[in-house]
Amino acid sequence: MRKSLFFSILLFFALSPIQAQTWIDSLDRYGREVYMPAEKYVWDWGQATFLNSLIHLYQTKPASEKSQYLQYIRTAMDKTYDVANGKHPNAIASGIGMAFLARVTKEEKYKIKAQAIYQDYLNAPRSKNGGISHRTETVELWDDTVYMLNMFLMEMYRATGEEKYLAHMYAQIKAHSQSLANPETGLWVHAWDDDEQDYDDGCSVVGWPDKKTRKSSEYWGRANGWVTMTLVDVLSNISPKSNYYEPLKNEFLAIIRTLPSLQNKQTGHWYQLLLYPQDAKNWEESSCTAMYAYSMSKGIELGLLSSQEYLPSIHLAYQGLKKYSLVQPKGSYLCPSRVSGGTCVGMKDYYYGRPIVEGQGFGIGSFIMFALEYQKISHK
Repeated sequence: MRKSLFFSILLFFALSPIQAQTWIDSLDRYGREVYMPAEKYVWDWGQATFLNSLIHLYQTKPASEKSQYLQYIRTAMDKTYDVANGKHPNAIASGIGMAFLARVTKEEKYKIKAQAIYQDYLNAPRSKNGGISHRTETVELWDDTVYMLNMFLMEMYRATGEEKYLAHMYAQIKAHSQSLANPETGLWVHAWDDDEQDYDDGCSVVGWPDKKTRKSSEYWGRANGWVTMTLVDVLSNISPKSNYYEPLKNEFLAIIRTLPSLQNKQTGHWYQLLLYPQDAKNWEESSCTAMYAYSMSKGIELGLLSSQEYLPSIHLAYQGLKKYSLVQPKGSYLCPSRVSGGTCVGMKDYYYGRPIVEGQGFGIGSFIMFALEYQKISHK
């Protein structure tokens, strides 16, 4: 029995890169052919996360396979060109497509639109410390915002090489961290309100801010996933000699070091609310699991994390997602499951009661991006 188990484990890790590739190809096809064909692209944040994963695929694939991703992104951006804007973070996110096309094709129309989105970003409502508000009607800082801004601003930095985009990204991370991060654990609460007036946005629970701190009370799984991915993505695009590198590295390490102990060691998943694994109402959420594993994988690749310390969590996440959170809704397609649907801000029961869905751009995108990184480090 022991011998059989030993060889099963060896076989799993030996086949992991092949399995990861199958996972990538199937999710990629599901996303482009079923979830969101390019001609039906919608200018929004979930779709932008999927778009970002296609940019990752474009960067990773051999030259002979790049054209399908370039064509998808071009079609999606051309279809939404007239409505494209950056008036709030969820809109800014899709600007990654325009910035990518400006970088790769050098075509003037994409440069013009990317600059228009950047001007919208400059005029967006801000908190007292300069953080971009997640809402346009009131000023609130959400974890989600940093990733939505990161996708666009870092692609603008790659497209132009201009330091101003990096400076803006660093300023946004700093402003959000000041308002949201717990200095003891590194984890971020979901949101913070910049005034003393509760606002009903029709989505969040009215009264979610603490009366004194104006912070929300809970550490939501995907919110912290947005943060870890943002930090490691910025770190992977700047020089270790940059003045921004050490502060961002420290922020990344503070949050990432807390995560392994919060992982379910049987299923490899993290939870909808990170700190209550024993709560019967809590549940294991797949998109944050993919996000944390992606962030850890890139952390190892960058030399920021120890392979010995973090590979066990990454392998558990990969195996757990494959076993428990991939379904086949249509033919040979694979699709993420156990994904928290779109989520605003609330208290415990609000997060526990969010719909558990399949697919979604942020689910598909985070799975693909993790699997791409897993291929690089799974042999270590």
